[in-house]
Amino acid sequence: MNDTRASLTRSAALASISLALFLGVLKGWAVWQTGSTAMLGSLADTTLDLVASIATLLAVWVAAHPADDNHRFGHGKAEALAALFQVILITLSAGAIAFRAVLRLVEGGETRAAEAGIGVSLVAIVATLALVAWQRHVVKRTGSVAIATDQLHYQSDLLLNLAVIAALVLDQYAGWSQADPLFGLGIAAWLLWNAWQASGEAINHLMDREWPEEQRRAFVERAARHPELAKMHDLRTRTSGTQDFAQFHVDLPASMTVAEAHDVIERVEADLLAAFPNTEILIHIDPEGHVDEPGNVLVEADEFKKLENGQ
Repeated sequence: MNDTRASLTRSAALASISLALFLGVLKGWAVWQTGSTAMLGSLADTTLDLVASIATLLAVWVAAHPADDNHRFGHGKAEALAALFQVILITLSAGAIAFRAVLRLVEGGETRAAEAGIGVSLVAIVATLALVAWQRHVVKRTGSVAIATDQLHYQSDLLLNLAVIAALVLDQYAGWSQADPLFGLGIAAWLLWNAWQASGEAINHLMDREWPEEQRRAFVERAARHPELAKMHDLRTRTSGTQDFAQFHVDLPASMTVAEAHDVIERVEADLLAAFPNTEILIHIDPEGHVDEPGNVLVEADEFKKLENGQ
């Protein structure tokens, strides 16, 4: 499973690097031909896509490494770090494009050779659609946060290229000279919005945010099948890359031997792993009647009662 995931994420990263190189050359030529601020913004975005895709490739390579003596929980957070790096690049790109667009609005200026810019943008749209389709497939199979963030870049590229076409048409064929810098400002705003959205999941991974409520509830429902877990408490969950972690406490009779308690926990773990593969589960045994400190209890017997009553 891990080998398949590594292969898929690596192929998606390599595909995005190849596309960014190809589009960078085309858009560089188009900027030289047209002098368009919108096209310049699209070129800047593609250049950052290239840098970000290289970072993504490194991240998925590091994340694929198994746990070692210095990283006992694995290397999954490398993907979240790469995603944040991409967010920073997107933000810087948006600022540079906005600055350039404002200068054009103040100083004026016209575009030229609209046909070259439009042709390049159409080629970019077709190539980007193919890449996004492959990235979507990879994200669905692997859940990679780095590839998902990389995909956001290229999804935004589709709109960026349409914006470039609209700007060139309005500027040269409709006589609206301010269209190009205004579209440049729109592109900058769009990039900032994407950066804001992309940062959320990466930060959640780095901050060890709890699983989504639906996933967490499903875990509790599965655990509720075992009467031994009727007093399950202190459930904590998190995600690192595609590796999930769950830990909780459970009360068992004090009269149980260590071997008997171990057998119970082994059986419970096997069942939970069958429903939640690729999850590392840690179960702490408390003697029956043990009372936790106030504020630490996250899952108590009343939750199981609610589940039994269908609430």
